[in-house]
Amino acid sequence: MAQRLETHVYPVLWHEDHVLLIDQRKLPKEYSVVSISRCEDILTAIASRIVRGGPALGMAAAYGLYLGATTIQTDDRTAFLERLEAIAEQLKSVRPDKANLLWSVDYLVKQVQQSSASVDELKANLLKQAQKIQQEDWEICVAIGKHGLAALPQTPAKLTLYTHCNHGALATSGFGTSLGIVRTAWQESRLEKVIAGETRPWLQGSRLTAWECVQEQIPVTIVTDSMAAHCMKRGMVDAVVVGADRIAVNGDTVNKIGTYALAIAAKAHNLPFLVAAPLSTVDFGLATGDGLDIAQGQGTDVCRLGDTVTCPEDVATYNPLADVTPADLITAIVTEHGAIAPADLANFAQRQA
Repeated sequence: MAQRLETHVYPVLWHEDHVLLIDQRKLPKEYSVVSISRCEDILTAIASRIVRGGPALGMAAAYGLYLGATTIQTDDRTAFLERLEAIAEQLKSVRPDKANLLWSVDYLVKQVQQSSASVDELKANLLKQAQKIQQEDWEICVAIGKHGLAALPQTPAKLTLYTHCNHGALATSGFGTSLGIVRTAWQESRLEKVIAGETRPWLQGSRLTAWECVQEQIPVTIVTDSMAAHCMKRGMVDAVVVGADRIAVNGDTVNKIGTYALAIAAKAHNLPFLVAAPLSTVDFGLATGDGLDIAQGQGTDVCRLGDTVTCPEDVATYNPLADVTPADLITAIVTEHGAIAPADLANFAQRQA
């Protein structure tokens, strides 16, 4: 029987003077929590994927910046700021592909730069701002869930939604973006079931999304990634909901590898394709997704499934971690401000100024 918890899932949680992180690498086999009280360990947790998902990474990095700030031994505001900015650059360099992480760190540094408070006051305010980011993310995800539900097809009465990777409680403050839409549909009795693609090579769909669904008794069916188009053709899917790592101003969306193929399949079968993400995921300095460098994963991730070797020795591998879905394949980008047509996304640029 799959493991179920008695408490809600919070992937990042501030407790007294340290951060608690669910070790997502061990799910679903083992549920364990890592306690972190140093910025250096936050850096390791981000790099090693103990914590993952754009908003959750942003929260972890925000707490990491505060923990780093507590180690700066100076009362001189200028010297403190210089050291803080160096710590911020370290945090941003670990996952530069995650817009939420970059945004949260830059936001906190900006708060310090604009304040005339003492160093001790600045440190205390960093923690308050990090906690504020976490609370606001919860509110944002709940809003995304409501707007996403409104954007879903009105028929049938109960929907089957296909999702990819994990953009749920584990990737956010505890509610989710694309899986937040799923949760809301379930709470409002609009959901029949979820079909979750396994999401090779790290299996976030089968390991994490399915685990989350089990916690809340949401019906979930796991399929291999190659089955998606077949399921659509058989009429098994009513809409596709995915998350995002980064969104260009024109709506081009960077997300887990395999998202682009899903969008093509959804378009071919006339199915809604919704991208769910906070507005902070939009990079208003990025005009389009054309020509973006995509980070590469380890070749061993492709050639192994757990402890099982799946490729001949010394075979060549290609393992991009993400792909870019063109805006014209996206029905709507669901943010806390509503379901936005990709062509209208640029209208929100001034809100980020």
